[in-house]
Amino acid sequence: MMSLGGIANLDYMVILCSKMQETRTFYGDVMGFEIAEDQENWVSFRVGSTLLTLRPRGPWSLCDDGPRPQGSAAVQLAFRVPLDAVDRCHEELAGKGVAILREPTDLPKWRHRTLFFRDPEDNIIEIYAEF
Repeated sequence: MMSLGGIANLDYMVILCSKMQETRTFYGDVMGFEIAEDQENWVSFRVGSTLLTLRPRGPWSLCDDGPRPQGSAAVQLAFRVPLDAVDRCHEELAGKGVAILREPTDLPKWRHRTLFFRDPEDNIIEIYAEF
């Protein structure tokens, strides 16, 4: 009989959006993620075996999401890529006008090469590779 400790997969995550259309455009057009489901108040992108889902922030059937202070991140999402892709992702993001928080940097303690930027909801996005 499985218990909470037996959970082995994260199936989907939901980003609560104040800028739903802008965030949808960011993940679809800038990040290039494939849309798996597209409804007015629910958009899911396929990222490997996981769904990255967007929905408007606010009250809904279970609760009220509450306000989020402007400029603060709700989550940090980390996307792993091959080592040689970090710099190419940086070039592509810069070419699309995305403001970069930290250009590709090696973090020897973590054995990661990382790149940081924000989505339109001010969430921190990391693209990283292991070395």
